[in-house]
Amino acid sequence: MSSLQNRRVLVTGGTKGVGREVVARMHAEGARVLTTARSLSGELPPDVIFVSSDLTTAAGCATVAEAVHERLGGVDVIVHVAGGSSAPAGGFSVLDDVEWERALNFNLMPAVRLDRALAPGMVERGQGVIIHVTSIQGRLPLPASTTAYAAAKAALSNYSKSLSKEISPKGVRVLRVSPGWIETEAATAFVNELAAKAGHSYEEAKAGVMQALGGIPLGRPAQPREVADLIAFLAISEGLTGQEFIIDGGTIPVA
Repeated sequence: MSSLQNRRVLVTGGTKGVGREVVARMHAEGARVLTTARSLSGELPPDVIFVSSDLTTAAGCATVAEAVHERLGGVDVIVHVAGGSSAPAGGFSVLDDVEWERALNFNLMPAVRLDRALAPGMVERGQGVIIHVTSIQGRLPLPASTTAYAAAKAALSNYSKSLSKEISPKGVRVLRVSPGWIETEAATAFVNELAAKAGHSYEEAKAGVMQALGGIPLGRPAQPREVADLIAFLAISEGLTGQEFIIDGGTIPVA
């Protein structure tokens, strides 16, 4: 295995949840880290470079790519964490073209645009790592309002595999990390909201969510730190490329 010491690392969506944990882990391993989000919420480790941008737009991605070249002089590791869903409730029929475009622009196109801007430099040097954070919903979609999100994550996974076939022979490893339910701040707030509406405790509401997911054999959701640990391991595991690594506590019966 190699080391992350002095590696130049870009982490998208790095100010909260999994992204913040990835930033902290990479920084702790000695990497030079640049991260981006729409706004800075909370504190980042010292020396981490923050760039404000809206990655759902081509202009926002261009701003980040330019900052990577100017502030880091290039990049060795890209971790695409940014993504999510804000679709309204009501099932597939309420997901109009705007919602579908929003899902694709949040979960697929930032990776496509940033890879297109930054991966050629990796190929030229003959080394680098790109990690796309997808979701088990790409394999096991939930019904209703997450339909567009699940489809976008499936597209991201397929894109990632295709990219790995093209540039891994040129020295650039491309991998996917597919989490199940992660107990982030947003997930905790969602469960607390469910608990309040139903008059249940947090643990009761959490158990209800796990049941809706079809059960998590491990008995709990993943923690952001655990996902970050996996990503850090993959970033230095030189014999791996093209694979999907699922971290879901056993939610998917057969991986």
